[in-house]
Amino acid sequence: MFKMTFKKTLITAAACTAVLAMPAMAADKVYKLKLAETWPTNFPIFGDAPKNMAELANKMSNGRLQITIDSKNKHKAPFGVFDMVRSGQYDMGHSASYYWKGKVPNTLYFTTMPFGMTAPEQYGWFYHGGGQELMDEVYGKYNLMSFPGGNTGNQMGGWFQKEINSLDDLQGLKMRIPGFAGEVMAKLGAKPTNIPPGELYTALERRTIDALEWVGPSLDLRMGFHKIAPFYYTGWHEPATELQFLINKKAYAKLPADLQQILKTAMRTAAYDMYIQSYHESAVNWASMKSEFPNIQVKTFPPEVITAMRKANDELLAEKAATDPLAKKILDSQSTYMAKAREWTNISDKAYLNSLSD
Repeated sequence: MFKMTFKKTLITAAACTAVLAMPAMAADKVYKLKLAETWPTNFPIFGDAPKNMAELANKMSNGRLQITIDSKNKHKAPFGVFDMVRSGQYDMGHSASYYWKGKVPNTLYFTTMPFGMTAPEQYGWFYHGGGQELMDEVYGKYNLMSFPGGNTGNQMGGWFQKEINSLDDLQGLKMRIPGFAGEVMAKLGAKPTNIPPGELYTALERRTIDALEWVGPSLDLRMGFHKIAPFYYTGWHEPATELQFLINKKAYAKLPADLQQILKTAMRTAAYDMYIQSYHESAVNWASMKSEFPNIQVKTFPPEVITAMRKANDELLAEKAATDPLAKKILDSQSTYMAKAREWTNISDKAYLNSLSD
């Protein structure tokens, strides 16, 4: 009797020990994710965002969440990130949503829109104005989750080998310009194309293209565009370019709840940090460009061209909304939110800056 009771006690104790140990064992389990980025190895600012995210996730999880990053040099498909994450070849991605407009047209609205929201306005829309929920609706159909991945702020209008004085100068112009802005330029007679970052300088130098837009001083200086295209135009097409983190939904579902939250927090922090870094680098690099390269001619597109761009943009938006109910839903949401936010922008930041210009 004693032996049987003792045996039962040992079995019960062992079972209790196993149950008590389970949370500790689960807490020690390491989860490893692979991320594919559109950018070349060690590409500044854009490439810093996923690195910072991975480092934050690792530290906040005490090493339980480990994310390795493959640049386009390794996976060889800079514009294939959407498909690689969707299929599960990679668990995560870092890119820009307008690169997939040919595959899923409604993704392009989540990067930036010509004459659209500034970065603070856009972040307000994403986090508090329904933008994230609309992004969930678009990407959820493809086994994907998408989150803001870092903002460049207002981008410059591009580097041109010849000055743009009228609409006639856009006819046949071969320009690297992605997203909705490319459609606007095409409507005005230009020939837009998209080229991976690592090939931009060569394309412009060899006159494969006549002009290109990239980002702004934060990245343009180190790319060397000023050496082969002297005209630097101010922006209209990307007032707040938001990159994106993509996550395979099945890979995300395998993470415990605390690591899911850590991942979201790491992405959000890294995204905003990229915005700050980009703004800082543009300020620093623009000072260098002015002093070291005085031959750069900063230009603004003539009123005739800007007016035509706005008209073409409005017409294209109306066409999208008329043929796609989800596109209309997204565009209406952006338009409504921007109208509200812009009133505040006008009497805060804009009024402040205007008051200093007198």
